[in-house]
Amino acid sequence: MEITLNSGYKMPIVGLGVWRMEKEGIRDLVINSIKIGYRHLDCAADYKNEAEVGEALSEAFKEGLVKREDLFVTTKLWNSDHGHVIEACKDSLKKLQLDYLDLYLVHFPVATKHTGVGTTDSALGDDGVLDIDTTISLETTWHDMEKLVSMGLVRSIGISNYDVFLTRDCLAYSMIKPAVNQIETHPYFQRDSLVKFCQKHGICVTAHTPLGGATANAEWFGTVSCLDDPALKEVAEKYKKTVAQVVLRWGIQRNTVVIPKTSKPERLEENFKVFDFELAKEDMELIKSMDRKYRTNQPAKFWGIDLYA
Repeated sequence: MEITLNSGYKMPIVGLGVWRMEKEGIRDLVINSIKIGYRHLDCAADYKNEAEVGEALSEAFKEGLVKREDLFVTTKLWNSDHGHVIEACKDSLKKLQLDYLDLYLVHFPVATKHTGVGTTDSALGDDGVLDIDTTISLETTWHDMEKLVSMGLVRSIGISNYDVFLTRDCLAYSMIKPAVNQIETHPYFQRDSLVKFCQKHGICVTAHTPLGGATANAEWFGTVSCLDDPALKEVAEKYKKTVAQVVLRWGIQRNTVVIPKTSKPERLEENFKVFDFELAKEDMELIKSMDRKYRTNQPAKFWGIDLYA
């Protein structure tokens, strides 16, 4: 299943996120995902594993597992490179061993102190607060993103972690509209207004953390995952599926792209088996009633400031 972006390109509705994936496990993860059927990989400069993903992709192409044109590869501009968009994109392409990106996203709507292209540091001031660069506007960054399209380095460009107001502004000043807004959304954090706004204006919503963070976010942020919810477990039993499969299917039926992450082979396959069933209207409504407005990914822990405040 694919969604057609406003750029005209098609984006697979299920992808594999590689956030917090250990470098030594990347090769097997990527190769196995391609063998299972994944055709969408979600990367980022800040994940610090683009080079390892690139090695795996190169191997997959050489072995004939998949053709480049059949893969959809996303990566993201880090905060510290807002003033160096073209150089940062070229750095990611070099690491990924690709000639072009299918999608390049502004990772967060904030420019921070530049620490060197591709270093993806989050420099803190003496006060322990993120060193935000107030001389670079998001509009300036976006126009540099647009240049990447005209240069042939990127097919589609988008935003990430933008709210309604910032997304509206981007629509107003853009020559090339954002094709995607990648945000945290799951049953406990549904963000229905933002999803509706984006979709109304032709922006595809990609759900990062589509399973509510699970173990990874519990470790880093002390959050609770919706995967343990008793009501969701009942729905899963009804369909003879796992809770994760039900949650991913819910995301798909909202017309959002889902990019679950996992390092476990059995979960990798499980997360892709979401096309052989459909949630009934009453179950979609049940899950809709579970919204807690509960964010599980909170970088304020590392930045000394809540950018969502």
